[in-house]
Amino acid sequence: MAVRRSEKYFKFLIYLVVIVLLNVAGQTLFFRWDLTGNKIYSLSETSREVVATLREPLTIKVFFTNNLPAPHNNTERYLRDLLEEYALNANRNFNFTFFDVSPQEGNIGLQAGANQRMADDYGINPVQIQVIEEDEVKFKRAYMGLVIIHGDVVERIPTITTTDGLEYKLTTAIQKLNNKTSALLNLNENIKVRLYLSSSLDKVAQYMGLDTLPSFARRLEEIIVPLNQQVYGKLDYAHIDPSTDAQGAEAARTANIMQVNWPDIPQANIAAGNGMIGLTMTFGEKRITTPLLSVFRLPIVGTQYQMTPVEDMENIINENIEALVDINAKIGYLVSHGTHLLSAGAPTGGPAQSPLGTFMTLLSDSYSIKRIDLKEDPIPASLKVLIIARPTELFTDYDLFQIDQALMRGTRLVLFLDAVGDSTPPGQPVFRQQPQFGPIETGLEKLLASYGVKIRPSIVLDENCFRQRLGGDMGGGDRPIYFAPIIQSANINADEPYLKNIRGLIALKMSPLELDEARLKATGVQATRLFSSSPQSWEMSERITLDPMAIGEPPPAEDQQRFHLAYLLKGSFPSYFTGQPVPEKPAPAEAPGDDAAESDIPPDNAASEAEAPDLNAIESAPARRDRGEPSQILLVGSSDLIQDTILEAGGRSPNSMFVMNVIDYLNDRLGVAEMRSKEQRFNPLEETDMATRTMTKAFNVIGIPLLVVVFGLVVWLRRAARKKRIQAMFTS
Repeated sequence: MAVRRSEKYFKFLIYLVVIVLLNVAGQTLFFRWDLTGNKIYSLSETSREVVATLREPLTIKVFFTNNLPAPHNNTERYLRDLLEEYALNANRNFNFTFFDVSPQEGNIGLQAGANQRMADDYGINPVQIQVIEEDEVKFKRAYMGLVIIHGDVVERIPTITTTDGLEYKLTTAIQKLNNKTSALLNLNENIKVRLYLSSSLDKVAQYMGLDTLPSFARRLEEIIVPLNQQVYGKLDYAHIDPSTDAQGAEAARTANIMQVNWPDIPQANIAAGNGMIGLTMTFGEKRITTPLLSVFRLPIVGTQYQMTPVEDMENIINENIEALVDINAKIGYLVSHGTHLLSAGAPTGGPAQSPLGTFMTLLSDSYSIKRIDLKEDPIPASLKVLIIARPTELFTDYDLFQIDQALMRGTRLVLFLDAVGDSTPPGQPVFRQQPQFGPIETGLEKLLASYGVKIRPSIVLDENCFRQRLGGDMGGGDRPIYFAPIIQSANINADEPYLKNIRGLIALKMSPLELDEARLKATGVQATRLFSSSPQSWEMSERITLDPMAIGEPPPAEDQQRFHLAYLLKGSFPSYFTGQPVPEKPAPAEAPGDDAAESDIPPDNAASEAEAPDLNAIESAPARRDRGEPSQILLVGSSDLIQDTILEAGGRSPNSMFVMNVIDYLNDRLGVAEMRSKEQRFNPLEETDMATRTMTKAFNVIGIPLLVVVFGLVVWLRRAARKKRIQAMFTS
């Protein structure tokens, strides 16, 4: 009897130990089974990679009031679970701590008070939330924020009131702090910096107006030595003289370095020759070629040469480093040729306000925006993406050549173009109600046509559109705004990973796009449709108006069709200027009094000018390409898609996600795009036809009750049969 009792105690102790060990394992081992369709409760691959590659300690301090009412308590629980999953996938440099900022029984304890002061020092202030206690609505102050500390840099998320986009906010904030240091320390090879500068150019430098050229190599090395220390010795610099190094000359030609040829110059006893000048930076398979010499062929004035100032080389090299190793990616925005303003205030100081405020806010959260003015400077060679939004002025051939050659170098183009615009003549009376619309021709049309895509000067109207509610003074109800199509899920290309969770869009004043299939086939460029209108669409190309009352009724079904509104083109594009001479840069406008100044030149100066060699005799082969590196073009048939009337400031609407996801994809940040859109909550029902709706109603009204009756009859019959079998057994 005693033995059995001891066995029971022994088994009880074993079970108790097992239970304790299971609880300990449950506290230290983190496991989650995510059954949601978009895996919204699982850490994305990009987030895992960010925290797994930390090279310096990063600490997250969370200040969250305890025992908050729903839904804020769920937000705290989600944040805690999310940080625990970060920690499981991170290395030892990732740490997080929750600080108690809650009062104790109505009084703030010493520890809670110190934590509140710490939160205030970090810029985390309490917010007022609404709670219901004892059947009364009350307001309560609560801390709901965190700070991320990396070295001496602090990033704040002062208010966390929802779980929407929380992983995206955390990951992008960590990336901002970890970008340059960790990226450079993780490089498994150095960045090769090669200056190709022929010593033979020293002979003709003074006659080309390039007095700084002979000392350029020495001064550049003086800049690179301290710069290399700042980037942890990751630069491998060398000066190559193609005049004496045959292998270096071949490498320069492969990198498309500019070559300068000159004839005999008897005045200076210089024989005909050539030289090369340019800078390349290479990391892995990526290479950026930076031209150091600009050639301008100006009418009347003649050929002029301009050397890149050596003082600018540190910034250029830094920009190239960031582009090569994906640090602080820069996006170019064209600010010339009548494009939308970037900020409030017109360039001349007028009252105009930018309609792209929301777009620029969303963009600046992830990128540095670089203003590109083609009338002043060329497009930087390190630029990965260039945005052109609604240009209205004509591009010269020289401007188009700059855009074309940027595409040839691998720069991706994002084009939000308006094919039609307000063409109301200047001086039109202000009482005119509706503007006149006409085609906008900028010259970009011929570039796009050579690449295989066209934009038609018309506006797409769609029966599936936004409906405007009318006030009582207008009879109530609603009316369709046909030029504001609602792009349904079936008309969005979900095969593209950055679009698969976007279920709908709202467009505005879209122009249809048309592919030149023969041209695309000949060049090997691939075109991917991103979204289209519904099949109940038609085109307005004559007497365009945006007055809903003047548009009229939709045409018959046989005159309606689907129009494609956005395309992504990929491949090695052919240059529009193949077989053509390099366009001349337009001459600057002459300042008043120039003629008088020229007439005052002393005779001695005039004689010395006559003896100077003719610079037009010096030939240069600019770094032009007739076939480009692999690149991409995003073309959307309206600039309204990125205006404040369409985008949402928080970045959670389908339109905001579409724009940012495509830009992220073009910047090789597909993981960020997928992470942003995986929590997309907009999931409308698919449109069905009348027959399907009728069948569904009939099934709900008649079918389900009928199934219940049939099921009841089956059960009753089975019971009756069982009863008869039992009676038969006992009767026999």
